[in-house]
Amino acid sequence: MMTLEAFNAAPAEDARHLLFHACHCAPWVDAMLAERPFADRAALYAAAARHWQRMDEAAMLEAFSGHARIGDLAALRDRFAPAAREQGQVAEADEAVLQDLLALNRAYEERHGFIFIVCASGRSAAAMRDLLRERLPNDRATELANAGREQAAITRLRLDGALTSKETA
Repeated sequence: MMTLEAFNAAPAEDARHLLFHACHCAPWVDAMLAERPFADRAALYAAAARHWQRMDEAAMLEAFSGHARIGDLAALRDRFAPAAREQGQVAEADEAVLQDLLALNRAYEERHGFIFIVCASGRSAAAMRDLLRERLPNDRATELANAGREQAAITRLRLDGALTSKETA
């Protein structure tokens, strides 16, 4: 964690690392780096949203590739430790819900060409399973838009979590 002031003053590679953790999308990270320094968190969050809205499908898919499948506990442990914290309630789910999540995720990815993206914060595994069932029949364009909105929410949460206030620094 670092303050916004430290982020603004950080070497580009350090800032790139923080941004890439927030959103696994090189064009978005580059756009954010080019806009530094940010006057305050509101300016950072506004820039994050504005630049995300400008991303094309390839950039969106790049960002989505930085996520573990919801409910894939092995991948969460091995490769996506931050996502494991974000999906904390999934680890508490019973085996039947986890199996449903994995099966539905596979079906979703086969249908849409990318994994199911949802801001898991505060949602139970069963709620995410139900949302996945609801979104699965959508067409690809609708799901790109849905996933894009969810990615924006995830990015905001990750930025917020990566930055600390002066009082707690």
